Amino acid sequence: MLQQDRERRYDLIVWDWDGTVMDSAPTIVQCIQQACRDLDLAEPNDTLASSVIGLGINDSLRRAVPSIAPARYPALVERFRFHYLARDHELHLFIGIRELLEHLRQAGFLLAVATGKSRRGLDRSLDFHQLDGLFHASRTADETASKPNPAMLLELSDILQVPLRRMLMIGDTTHDLFMAQNAGVDSVGVTYGAHPPEELRATNALICVDNVHELAQWCKQHLYENSANLTKKVQR
Repeated sequence: MLQQDRERRYDLIVWDWDGTVMDSAPTIVQCIQQACRDLDLAEPNDTLASSVIGLGINDSLRRAVPSIAPARYPALVERFRFHYLARDHELHLFIGIRELLEHLRQAGFLLAVATGKSRRGLDRSLDFHQLDGLFHASRTADETASKPNPAMLLELSDILQVPLRRMLMIGDTTHDLFMAQNAGVDSVGVTYGAHPPEELRATNALICVDNVHELAQWCKQHLYENSANLTKKVQR
């Protein structure tokens, strides 16, 4: 798929997790809503609950349920975690993602994760899906500032000794793409996750793709220096 003898445009490809690698966005929405029902709190609609995916759990639940009294916040976190952990084993990778990651790794690219998950949650998911050996580094929301703060990308740059101009961020939310923008890192949006396509296409992402196959084709054509000019926000 990817040719190892061509000069790479990027050295490090950073992936969001929920909604980009793992098909978990609908489950996260349902667990937020169920946690609110458990506590007789105002239940966010699908649009609001989806909009907070990608943030750390503290930021996401506060935004999804802005009327909650501070004293009840720990209980909401506990109920969300209860429901999510009960369904964690049901979640699957998007079809084709494993193969794409393996191809990129074999072609010599460094791979990393920047996610709103906790370290414990990411490690559990990496282990369950047997992906931990594919990634060279990762940063989680409980280790540093939450998206769209650029800290995750800046820290991955330091950890792996890759300049920001040689990094690419791939994500399904505006939080991912604005984090990349704030760090001065190129980005690709995927529209099959949490945020509406029109919101992703309003960012400065190089392109927004609709499925993993399109993402793989874009990588094949545009990850090398001698490839054609990078696409800028495909109009559909």
